[in-house]
This record gives sequence, structure tokens and C-alpha cells, in this order.
Amino acid sequence: MLQLREYQIKISAQAAEVLEHKKIVYLAMAVRTGKTITALNTAKLFGAKKVLFLTKKKAISSIQWDYDNFGFTFDLTVINDESLHLVTDIYDLIIHDEHHRFGAFPKPNKVAQLFKKRYSKLPMIFLSGTPTPESHSQWFHQFWVSDYSPFKQYTNFYKWAIDYVDVKEKRLGYAVIKDYSQAKEQLIRRMTQHYIITFTQAQAGFTTSVNEMILECEMQPITNLIINKLKKNLVVKNTDGQVILGDTGVKLMQKIHQLSSGTCKFEDGSSKVIDYSKAEFTLQKFSGVKIAIFYVFKEEYNALKSVYGDNLTNDVEEFDNTDKNIALQIVSGREGISLKNAKYLVYYNIAFSATSYWQSRARLTTKERLNNEVFWIFSKGGIELDIYKAVLKKRDYTLKIFNENNLRN
Repeated sequence: MLQLREYQIKISAQAAEVLEHKKIVYLAMAVRTGKTITALNTAKLFGAKKVLFLTKKKAISSIQWDYDNFGFTFDLTVINDESLHLVTDIYDLIIHDEHHRFGAFPKPNKVAQLFKKRYSKLPMIFLSGTPTPESHSQWFHQFWVSDYSPFKQYTNFYKWAIDYVDVKEKRLGYAVIKDYSQAKEQLIRRMTQHYIITFTQAQAGFTTSVNEMILECEMQPITNLIINKLKKNLVVKNTDGQVILGDTGVKLMQKIHQLSSGTCKFEDGSSKVIDYSKAEFTLQKFSGVKIAIFYVFKEEYNALKSVYGDNLTNDVEEFDNTDKNIALQIVSGREGISLKNAKYLVYYNIAFSATSYWQSRARLTTKERLNNEVFWIFSKGGIELDIYKAVLKKRDYTLKIFNENNLRN
């Protein structure tokens, strides 16, 4: 039978005490420090008999493995968030993995609403290595799902925002909308600090450094020609009559984002690879090296698969047991899996999400690994570098969570 690490035993004991008194405990533990096993041990110490563990589909087998190999005896059901509506059993404790996914604002997402409707009166353990990747306003709905929220006197986000957000106005296209992203961090922290336990990789003994390198890829002339024409005319039509439309600021940016990596989705719903330069660049640059690739748009996988052929998979088990490289869509692959068997992590494109940045970048990390080499492939003169700079600014929200001054020991 496997044994917990000393810090996991300490944290789970502390968490069980918080859970007993507050009915909520939030384990804001850095990625790869063992949130799952710490949560399971917390459930054991709390005396739970029947536990529902909600996670992402790709993480289910890993959680079940931890449960089986650490000798827990309480009844455990592990499902993905999307299957929540199928659950009919009654539980006495809920564990929600990657809980930042309930942080949408100003309105909660549908899964969060269902979660609250079914389980708001039960004790809950929340897990995330990136609790507020975009804004401290993401705290409200993460606690709102419980009747024991420190903000329980506020029935909705808008009422909460009157006290906890510096509401601004910003222009979006032709409209002026309210910006609720500037939450009052210090005030929120005073209200939530007794519910949250933070733990860093440094505290866990990780000495891993992450080295990020940007590589520039020259795209085919046709790609730059289409981008420039779209910027000028807001519409481009090919010889088959398919239309690329950028008639709003958001659509224009999205189309340029796609085109910069050599793919595009047309107005009729079809999509196409128009430039294989990045895929060919990736193959040439990392020839003979086992790599893990993250992409954003589905046609990017088709471009990679066309160039790599049978030497590329999107199945983690096959990747672990063969010499094949792996390519994963960043949202589905950023959480709950390990890509430790890759020598390098390569980004074919970049998403606008700080969550994707933090979570996916950590897929290589193990306690024994000293260096993680991460490569970003940006098209020369493309939009990716601007997105990268914007995402780096968002990192501050997560960094503040793990500031040494915030740690509870």
C-alpha cells in the first residue's frame, strides 16, 4: 500500500478541521503537489462514508488509481462534470476538482448552477492549482455553490460586486459594458482566508525550473496575404466561394488568430488547413525527440497529423507506451494528466486563457525533474506574441494566491 507524503498528511489533517467547522475547505495547492490524494485523505479524516468526486474525464482513471492504491475504504464515485445530471445517489461529501471552472462571472455556468441546486447543503472540498487565473472576481461563484459560503448574504454576483468590485466601463465593439474584473483583493482575502489552504511546489520540495523559448516560423506568402486582405476588407472569399468574415472586432481577432497558425473556419461552418508551415517546422525542429504538443483549433491537429502520420497520437496511454509523439487540444489536455514522458512541451498555438497557460505548462513537472523545456512556435509577424504578452500579465492573479504571505501552515 502506498503512503502519503508528510506534507500531504499535515494538510489533510488541517483541511479536515476546516471542513468540520466551515463545511468548505479550498485546497489551493500548486499543480503536481498531490491535491487528489490530499483531498481523499481529508475525506477519510472527516469521516465521510459516501463521496462524490467531480473532475475532468481524462483525470478519472488517475483518481481511481489513487483511491485503490492508498487503501481508502469509504465509498467513492468519480465522474466528470458533464455527467453530473446523471447522478442519482445520495452523498455525504462532495469533492470538486479544478474548481476554478466554477469561477465564471457575472453569471454562473450551467454546471455550477446544477451543482448548487443538488449539493449546496453538503460539506465540500474544492481543489485547484489556479483558483483565480483571470480575476479575483472569480472567487464569488466558486463559493456561491455552497450554502456555507463566506458571501452567503449575497444572493447573486451583482449584489456582491457592489461591495467587492470596483466596477468600470469598457467599450466592446460599438457598445459600452460594465467591467466586473477589478475585484477588491484584500477585502476578499479577509473573508476567505479561513477556508483556503495554499501550498506551493517549493514547499513540496520541487526544484523544477521552467525555461520558455519562443521560436519563429516563416509562414507561406498566401497566409500573410489572406490576413492582410482580411484586415483591410473584413471579408475574404476563396475560389470555392467559402467566406472568411471578420465584420466585428472579436471575429476579426479570432480569424487572424486561426490564420496565423495556418488554419481557418469559414462562415459555412467548414474548416481547412491552408498552411502546413508550423507542422513542418515542428517536425524538423524536434526530429528524433519525443515531444508533447498543445494546439488550439481542431484543424491544427489535422495539419500535425498530416505531417507526422503514424508517429503522432492523441491518446495518453499510447504516448506513454510507444515512441509516438502526442498532440492534445489545450483545453481538454491541460488538466488531470501527466506528460512526463515527453522531453519537451511544444505549443503549436496559444490560447487567450491564463488557466490554459498555467495548467498545461505543468504537465511535464515531477518532483524529480529539474528542468522543463517549453517551446512556443509563433508565426513571424503573427498575432501569437501579442496574445502571449497578454496572458503573462494575467499570471499575476495566480501568483498572488501562492505568495508566501498568504500561506497557512
